[in-house]
Amino acid sequence: MNKIRTALVVCLLNGPTLLWSQEFKIHKLNIEEMFELAETNSKSILTFDIAEKEAAQAIKVAKTTLLPDINLSLSASFLGNGRIMDRDFSNGMDAPMPHFGNNFSIEASQVLYAGGAISGEISMTKVRHQLAQLEKDKNRQDIRFLLTGNYLELYKLNNQQEVYLKNLEQTQKLLSDIKAKQKEGLALQNDITRYELQLKSLELALTQVRNTQIILNNQLVTVLGLPEETIIEVDTCFLKELPNLSSEVYWQQTAIETSPILQQAQLGIKQAGYNEKVVKAEKRPSLALFAGNYLDGPITIEIPTINKNFNYWYVGLGIKYNLASLYKTGKKNRLAKLSTQKAAENELLTQEHLQTEVKACYVRFMESFMIHDTQLKSLELAVRNYHVINKRYLNDLALITDMLDASNSKLNAELQLVNAKINIIFNYYKLKKAAGNL
Repeated sequence: MNKIRTALVVCLLNGPTLLWSQEFKIHKLNIEEMFELAETNSKSILTFDIAEKEAAQAIKVAKTTLLPDINLSLSASFLGNGRIMDRDFSNGMDAPMPHFGNNFSIEASQVLYAGGAISGEISMTKVRHQLAQLEKDKNRQDIRFLLTGNYLELYKLNNQQEVYLKNLEQTQKLLSDIKAKQKEGLALQNDITRYELQLKSLELALTQVRNTQIILNNQLVTVLGLPEETIIEVDTCFLKELPNLSSEVYWQQTAIETSPILQQAQLGIKQAGYNEKVVKAEKRPSLALFAGNYLDGPITIEIPTINKNFNYWYVGLGIKYNLASLYKTGKKNRLAKLSTQKAAENELLTQEHLQTEVKACYVRFMESFMIHDTQLKSLELAVRNYHVINKRYLNDLALITDMLDASNSKLNAELQLVNAKINIIFNYYKLKKAAGNL
């Protein structure tokens, strides 16, 4: 971190033409390249990717309930001699038995009908998988929006730094001129003090900008999984072509079709419906096919014991019904129906919130174009004012302070125009995130 801090401070002090040492690496990225890096290196995206794979594996596990159950058993034992006696425990006598016992069994069962419980559980795991995919997509868009915000803010700070550096240069020049005039008796110490205070304020503001740049750079480097010594350079080409204005109807329709939040709410209804199906299955009987084969020895149910193996097999159909479901399942069923109603209401509420959010983002997006046009006009006026003051200054009709003010106004107008363009890009990506297609 100290290396990054040192590199950034040196870079900011010397400007963009600084020749970097091999200790630091400048990495120029555009927004799409940044997204690609996040896709492969972001730990957050990786975590949700694993969760999605986990949900996919759960579907395979749930489907195994459709396969037959097969139990295999093999045992060997030592049998002690038996003892025969009257019911009052008198007249006892030993009954010799074979001492080696063995048992082998294999039993298989296949559920033929379970009232829809099995298919319902499988369907629910499929819904959970879809929810995991949507959660992964939502997290991906959150990460992309976070990166975009930091990336654009970093560009703003770079421009802001240029303004402060220019103002510092002009203030130092003005301070030097005032000190020279003081020696000639044409300026007061109060004038010097005022501009020295202004100089210190600019230096503090520049330091704060630099620290924020360091923080944002570190956040971007961490999320993108780049080496610690990386310095991210913003690709300014994205400002050359501003996004097109589409209608609000287009964005609202896009949100309905692609928003992962809305799709999650819709899947919540399906999930609640499948849960109802599973609950109802409890009131239905289950039917299973079973078969088995047993080999036991010796035959101990005879006296004296027969020292032989006894083998038998069976096959049949079994039906099972839980009588407790008659008075338990009704309450569960009402609870499941309430969950379905809640999911349906939640879907309507989510759609309402989504529509409101898209509307707000669209209004801000439109507003950013108006701000851009205003700043464009402001720059035009600032440039015109600069040329007028410059001519007057060259003809000794204006003070150097007037010239510096005009220069600062022009520089600030240029900065605000660039910031206005950045705001258009930011609001565009914010609108895309709200619509669910970032």
